[in-house]
Amino acid sequence: MILSASRRTDIPAFYSEWFFERIKEGYFMVRNPMSPNQVSRVSLSPAIVDCIVFWTKNPRPMMDKLNELKAYNYYFQFTLNSYDTSLELNVPSKKYLIETFIKLSKAIGKEKVIWRYDPIVLTDVFNKEYHYKWFDYLAYKLSKYTDRCVISFLDLYKKTERNLRGINVKVITKLDMEEMASELSKIASKYGLTIESCSEDIDLYKFNIKHGKCIDDKVISKIIGSKVSIPKDINQREICGCVKSVDMGAYNTCRHGCLYCYANYSEEAVSKNIMVHDKKSCFIIGKLTLKDKVSDRKDKVYTSTQIGFFD
Repeated sequence: MILSASRRTDIPAFYSEWFFERIKEGYFMVRNPMSPNQVSRVSLSPAIVDCIVFWTKNPRPMMDKLNELKAYNYYFQFTLNSYDTSLELNVPSKKYLIETFIKLSKAIGKEKVIWRYDPIVLTDVFNKEYHYKWFDYLAYKLSKYTDRCVISFLDLYKKTERNLRGINVKVITKLDMEEMASELSKIASKYGLTIESCSEDIDLYKFNIKHGKCIDDKVISKIIGSKVSIPKDINQREICGCVKSVDMGAYNTCRHGCLYCYANYSEEAVSKNIMVHDKKSCFIIGKLTLKDKVSDRKDKVYTSTQIGFFD
């Protein structure tokens, strides 16, 4: 089983105590987002979990406890953008995050820390030249501590449009994407970085940018030292290349307050959920109720007994 922690919220930044409590207890429970009373009980046994993929803008709160994950394979998707607090309301300073990125990479290895520069948002302030300047700066700072950067362009979901009301967001055209892909690729190449796209229809291969997989069976194979074959995640969008995983998070729980975020409906919904968070609960938010129907989730172990993947 591949564990996603998490597309729906930032577990390392805000729920690391809960996460390690669940590791200690050996399981967690998660609600079906479409049918909340359908609950899955998911084992966290190292014998079941092939790899954990962390998604975060700030892993610092969990970094002093990484020794508790010795029995697990894992890697981090670390989002570090160039925006200020007009778009990322509660994200720590760039200096702090660059230092955190470097510290994490030194602790676990650069192959386990993937830099995300996404989503790319264009406004009057955050124009193309702004992105080129700060992408170059971040690439310079991070290139010794990662091999890969993942980019995507803003998708204007209804909730995203609502949250961005008042920000003069520009529609990103195919021409814009190609122009930016060309320039960002040149910058990345200068620092020895590979760029991949995330959930983008557009083909950017001519700019040396291939379609990526954020939850990537090839990355997982290299980390665990054993070839794995994992099917595509049919619960994601068709253009998403990610392989199958189990997400342990919940929507409307991230406190970063990024206006472009698809995972939060509103600040009010987030505040309401935070009030019922209990680090001792088997759920990231709330507790088991009498209306809940619990079933044990049975997931395949993908790790092959074939060692010598690099031979």
